[in-house]
Amino acid sequence: MPVVQLGPERCDALLAFFGSLPEGDRTFIKEEVTDPDTVRSWATDSSPGGRWVAVDTGGEGGDGTGDVIGYVAVRPLPGWSDHVGELRLVVSPTRRGSGLGRELARRAVVEGVSAGLSKLVVEVVAEQGAALALFTDLGFSGEALLRDHIRDRSGELRDLMVLAHHVSDTWSQMDAVGIGDELDASAT
Repeated sequence: MPVVQLGPERCDALLAFFGSLPEGDRTFIKEEVTDPDTVRSWATDSSPGGRWVAVDTGGEGGDGTGDVIGYVAVRPLPGWSDHVGELRLVVSPTRRGSGLGRELARRAVVEGVSAGLSKLVVEVVAEQGAALALFTDLGFSGEALLRDHIRDRSGELRDLMVLAHHVSDTWSQMDAVGIGDELDASAT
């Protein structure tokens, strides 16, 4: 599955992807992902960071015109935290457990570090054990547990974990999982 930068030609497929997610999954996404104007604005956004999609080309020759099956973004925080990038990741329920989330998260880490960010953070609902394991394996560690911080669609309060990846502190961990080689390759 190719992972490509989000461009205007993929916005309709991304909207379809977000629209196909179970409502419970959309509960935990900060942005209004079903609003066409919001999603289309991302494709022309020139601010630092980036957005990428995983595309299932369905045997169409790998031209990137297939269905979106995953999304990842790195959004630098404003002001005095502009050295920090927030990572956002969503994978199709039918592709979870396939390694796609790991591939997208690795891309985000590589791109975030290449963009000069010195810290990456991701927020994960505390009960999402697979997501916690994925990010821990990529060098993220717990920084905060926010109790009863979010409310799901049924009104139930949930704990939110903030995981952080301190680039300078975890460089050896990045090499251990192969991200260091990717950084070197993207720099050339």
